[in-house]
Formats: sequence, structure tokens, C-alpha cells
Amino acid sequence: MLHNQIWISLSRYRTAKGNNRIVDKPIDFDQVDRERNWDDQIIFNGILLYVLGDALPGGLNLPIWTTDGVILTILLHAGPVEFLYYWFHRALHHHFLYSRYHSHHHSSIVTEPITSVIHPFAEHIVYFTLFSIPIVTTMLVGTLSLVSITGYLTYIDFMNNMGHCNFELIPKWLFSIFPPLKYLMYTPSYHSLHHTQFRTNYSLFMPLYDWLYGTMDKSTDSLYETSLKREEEWPDVVHLTHLTTPESIYHLRLGFASLAAEPHTSSSKWYMWLMWPFTLWSMMVTWIYGRTIIVERNRLDELKLQTWAIPKYNIQYLLKWQRESINSLIEEAIREAEGKGAKVLSLGLMNQGEELNKYGGLYVQRKPEMKMKVVDGTSLAVAVIVNSIPKGTTQVLLRGKLTKVAYALAFALCEKGLQVVTVREDEHEKIDKSFSRKSTSNLILSKSFSQKTWLVGEGLTEAEQMKARKGTLFIPFSQFPPKKLRKDCFYHFTPAMAAPPSLENVDSCENWLPRRVMSAWRVGGIVHALEGWKEHECGYTMSNIDTVWQATIRHGFQPLIVPTPLK
Repeated sequence: MLHNQIWISLSRYRTAKGNNRIVDKPIDFDQVDRERNWDDQIIFNGILLYVLGDALPGGLNLPIWTTDGVILTILLHAGPVEFLYYWFHRALHHHFLYSRYHSHHHSSIVTEPITSVIHPFAEHIVYFTLFSIPIVTTMLVGTLSLVSITGYLTYIDFMNNMGHCNFELIPKWLFSIFPPLKYLMYTPSYHSLHHTQFRTNYSLFMPLYDWLYGTMDKSTDSLYETSLKREEEWPDVVHLTHLTTPESIYHLRLGFASLAAEPHTSSSKWYMWLMWPFTLWSMMVTWIYGRTIIVERNRLDELKLQTWAIPKYNIQYLLKWQRESINSLIEEAIREAEGKGAKVLSLGLMNQGEELNKYGGLYVQRKPEMKMKVVDGTSLAVAVIVNSIPKGTTQVLLRGKLTKVAYALAFALCEKGLQVVTVREDEHEKIDKSFSRKSTSNLILSKSFSQKTWLVGEGLTEAEQMKARKGTLFIPFSQFPPKKLRKDCFYHFTPAMAAPPSLENVDSCENWLPRRVMSAWRVGGIVHALEGWKEHECGYTMSNIDTVWQATIRHGFQPLIVPTPLK
């Protein structure tokens, strides 16, 4: 399982970067869901191997090494196993068997390492039987050893994962040193052609049988050469984010694919507790490694998008002595994105406040000659919240840590004639000082919690939630959702929009948001690039929220449905 997971993470990282990528087509949630039970075959094979070892002579008390057993395992795989697999595989592509069995595997045109073991149960039975030939034979003749069985099983997993990883990693010089190797070991691009062409390259791991029976794809060599020469993809838009909770590392697209395809909830899966030793180890590695890593790539029409993660956790943003380190990492990421020709860098979770980076304006001040535009997405976040307030609302309660979004939101609502109620004098005074005089009359200080629409950010207490009326709608203005303490109230999503169908390669969720939903801060950077706006949107500057909203809708992003409050 660890071996497979390493391949999954490596493949997703390399295909996100783009260098040596083989197939450009995207994968989707359907493929992730179809492939999420890849560990079933490990359990199944383990049980069968245990039964064989216990039932047959020569399966217990194995020696560490037997030369005869290792040589016999190699010969039996190269001969009977590869030969029988080739013809069984060709038979599976007959329309009768293909429609009933093998089409399930070929539903994944763009393969991931674990695609290799996604088959109907009947196929698993046949594959286990084939791969058992060397194991059972050496067991019966008394030459099976720990090295031969573990080496053979590792070889099968390695070659299976490599053949489906969707990036080319076999160097050309390897075939130059030993030319016959071309017929004894396939490459990722070799097997990738089987998933795109269907009727060629049937061999298991040795192309020899395709060559012998005339089924080797004519474009095998050219695709191999092209994939090897393919350079890293340079993005048009970079979305910068960071880790949140310790277990959030598993929810990255590079982590557990099935977890990344679901919203990140505060209540972790039960088995996450068993992962705590590894979780702590991963936290130490990220603290020491301290470099930004590419975690996802997307495409919207001709716009190339990448998401970069900084190995810093929420708790580190609260520590003053970590600020310099965090800012250095962000500035390094900005320089790298600028060097790669990115048009826009959206700060996402990096926009943590005035104390850390002046709402992102610090980076523009330090590099005024920067051509790339830095966008914090505040304008769209405010626009999303304004358009999430139910029609007919005349008064809203504003509660939570006062950020750039909170100030801009209060001002925008007062300008539109809505009354904004605050319950703390210090917050009321700060907002009031940021207003122009004509808007001040709609800003109200009150101790009442009777409003049916609450705009909430970080700092909302449990006691305050309990004071809300039945049927109250909580709309977050922070990137972090409040705890859902009230079953008789409604909780809106954090500011976000549904992505258009043309957005490709979306197979993971953004933090706690549903599938194919992106945070407003992230969407704001994409729209900025699509519109070609020439100004930065960070620091204390903002774009016109109505202009940004209309442009976002025009590009196919859709608002999320607001739940209907109880009557």
C-alpha cells in the first residue's frame, strides 16, 4: 500500500508540473470514485497467498535466498506468464468480453498508477492465477525463498504502477547500452498507447510478444521520444495556498486521492488516528523542507492554471516569529511565478491579514517593477457574499475578526442601503472610522441578536451562535467556516462559486468546499487573468465589486444556491 501511494503522489506531482507528461487529457471525479477501492486487491491477494502458503508444501519456513528459485521465477514469468497474459489480454478486447469486463479498466483513458489494479473481480481471479505460476511452481519444487517471492511481487507492483503513471521516466541511454531491453521492458508511454488506441500494445511488461505477433503500435517510438523531451509547463495563473490542519496533507491532491475528492471536514475519518505517527513525521518534513510544491494543474479554455502549496500550517500564521519565514516563502514563490511568465498570482489563504503582509500589498511594495499581477480576490469575495444575502433583507449582523473583506463588505452593504449591525463597540468604532460620512447612518451598534442573516468570520463564539434566532442564516466572510452548532439554523458555504464545465482536471475538492466549487479568492485571480486587467488587487486596493461579479458570471462561474431559512 505504501509502495502504491508513493507512486500515486509522485505521478500527480510530475503530471502537475508537466515535464515528460504523456497524455494531456484530464481526469475527473468519476475516475477517482471508480479507482478508490484499489486496496481491495491487496487484501484479496494477501488472503489467497496466505491460504496457498499454508496449504501447499514448501510454503512455510522459507529460506532467505535460493539461486535456483530466483532463476526459475524469472524464466517462468518471461515465458508462461507473459505469453498467457498476452493472449488473455487480447481476448479481453473482443467485444463480448470487453463490454462485460475489461471496459471497466479502460474507462480510464488517462491513467494513474493505481489504474493498473482496477478490474472486475473475475479478471482479478485470472491475474492472480497467472502471477501465481512462478510462486506455486517454485513452492512445489522446494526452491521458493523470501527474496524470490517478495522480489517478484514488488516487481509486479513496480511495473504495473510505472506503466500507468502517465509520465515518461525511462532514460534513453538505458536502451542504448542494451538494445534488446526494448523487448524485455515496456515504458509508461508504451502502455499509455494501449489505453488511447485500445487495439495495440497488449503485452504485460515485455513488448516482445507484441513484436512477435504484430500488435506493437507504430507510434510507440515517436511517443516515447516526444514524452522524454517534453518540458515543464509554465502556468498563466498561480494560486498560492498552504496547509491548514496537520491531517490536511492527506487531503491535497498529492495525498489520498479519495480524501482529496471529498470536502475536508473537521471530523476526520477514524483511520486518520492510526496515521498520527506518519502525520507528525510529515509535519517535521514540511517544516524542514520548507519549499513551495506544485499540487494541482487545471485548464480553462486556453488559460493554464496551477496551485502551489506552501508547507506552513494555520498555527504557524499565529506565531510572530514565523512571519519572516512565511513571507520569505511567499516572496520566493512570487519570484518563481514571475520568472515562469505567469500573468496572475492569487494569494488565496496567503492573504492572512494586515500584520503579516498588509493584505498582500507588502510584496508589490518590495517589487514595484513586477509585471505579474498579485490578486487577493477580496472584490469577488465581497461580491459573492453580497449576492448571497436573501432578497428582501434589510438588516444583517456582522460579527467576527475584522479583515479587509469585513471592512469592504460593511461598506458595500451600507452603500446599497442595508443596515449593518455590530454588537461590539470596538468593532463599530473601527468600521465607522473606515467609512465615508454618507454610509455611517446605516452602521448600527446594538446588543440585539435578532437579525435573521449573520455575516460571520473567525472569532465568532459558541455563546454568540446560541443567541441566534431559530432559522438564522450564517454566511461566512472568512475562508474558514464556523462550527455548525445549531441544527435549527442554516450555514452557507464560505465565499465560493461553482466552476464552469470547461474547467478541466478538477478531481479534488478545495478544502471544505463541495466538488467543482472554488473559493472566491481563487476564482478572483482566474477572472483577473481572463479579463486581462492591468492593476494589482491587493494591499488596501480593490476592484469594483459589480464589475468583478459581472465578469465572473460572464466567464461561466455560477453562484451557489442559498438555503431557504425556516419560516
